[in-house]
Amino acid sequence: MQFGILTDDAIEHSRKRLGVPQPQHNPPHNYEVTWDGVRHFAFGYGDDNPLYCDPGYAAASRWGKLIAPPTFLYTMGEDAAPKPSPDTKALLKGDPFAGLGSYQAVMEFEWWRPLEQGDRCRVLQAQVGVQPKPSRFGKRTVHITHDYIYTNGAGDLHAVRRGTWINAERHTSKKVAKEKLVQEPYTPEQLAEIDAAYAAESRRGAEPRYFEDVQIGDDLQPRVKGPLTTTDVVVWHLGWGMQLTPPGSFRLAHRIRRKAPGLYPPNDLNIPDTVQRLHWEPKRARELGLPSSYDYGGMRETWLCHIITDWMGDDGWLWKLRCEHRKFNYIGDVTWVRGKVVDKVQQDGRNEVHLEVWCENQRGETTTPGTAVVLLPSRGAPRVELPAPPATDLDGMVRHELVRYGVGDQEATE
Repeated sequence: MQFGILTDDAIEHSRKRLGVPQPQHNPPHNYEVTWDGVRHFAFGYGDDNPLYCDPGYAAASRWGKLIAPPTFLYTMGEDAAPKPSPDTKALLKGDPFAGLGSYQAVMEFEWWRPLEQGDRCRVLQAQVGVQPKPSRFGKRTVHITHDYIYTNGAGDLHAVRRGTWINAERHTSKKVAKEKLVQEPYTPEQLAEIDAAYAAESRRGAEPRYFEDVQIGDDLQPRVKGPLTTTDVVVWHLGWGMQLTPPGSFRLAHRIRRKAPGLYPPNDLNIPDTVQRLHWEPKRARELGLPSSYDYGGMRETWLCHIITDWMGDDGWLWKLRCEHRKFNYIGDVTWVRGKVVDKVQQDGRNEVHLEVWCENQRGETTTPGTAVVLLPSRGAPRVELPAPPATDLDGMVRHELVRYGVGDQEATE
């Protein structure tokens, strides 16, 4: 394996990790679901839904207490991986794709029960997919899929997050990257249109949206996010945490730098600084072959959840969401979050509404298309029954996911 070079040996080494629980290197941003933690997260993406922000309101809902937004799971997860053996430690040591550019491509969620105020949470991470693919942008790439399986404080399965990242050689990407970003100052008329969209936003809230009242072709009321500023990214981090770089600054960051100097490449003053700074430092983004700083995939996933949860109301349940991140959303861009009903199905006692959702920038480009499944109440059954997970525990979920991605037990453990 060579730093910054995509080799066959690196791909084969990655395959050996399939199904192997991977210990978490960073502590969670939140150890417990708290009123403040949930509120800070919701405010970070522009949501003041009282179901997440007002314990008194939430107590009168079907949930009986404050619950967290769907993607709050990003901020949680005490490590559920077993203590690795010496052989497993050796297998998991280092990154087979160190030095490559890593770009989030797909994220898929299933939620089976909420995280409630006072809950703790555990997470088990396991790699479940390795797929080499050609790419016009980076010539040769490899798609790596990781599962993050979450339980609530009682040990019940809460959700699974399936993420696929594209790994490509950075120097190749820099040579080929030719996207030209043209951004003009916004006119007063354009800003007025955005402000009008913000002012028009409404929330279904406590009024149930019944399955019978939904029609195929219905549009979801749009949500607007932007124009995106560096301040927006900072406020997002307050609720989301840092995710990649371990939390802490100064002496705490110094301790991490000594262990993982690659996480802190030097800036123009030769000061080590987080690799994540390309999200708010345009010069660093340009050094990596991109025209400017950009958002996180997790932000857009959360924006898609926002439009859905506002539309479905307190009594609905967001069961599934899948989205693909196809274009960067740069600082200065406006994102219009849109959705429509494409199907409605009654099966296995569930009232399923199938949605198409997407993020669209001011240039008319779809940056993140997605699909979702929402469970709604009906007048005959006003309480939605939460869906059952496909397994009963973390180990069972890993086995299920390996089969789902076409990996047999024997292959995963060789």
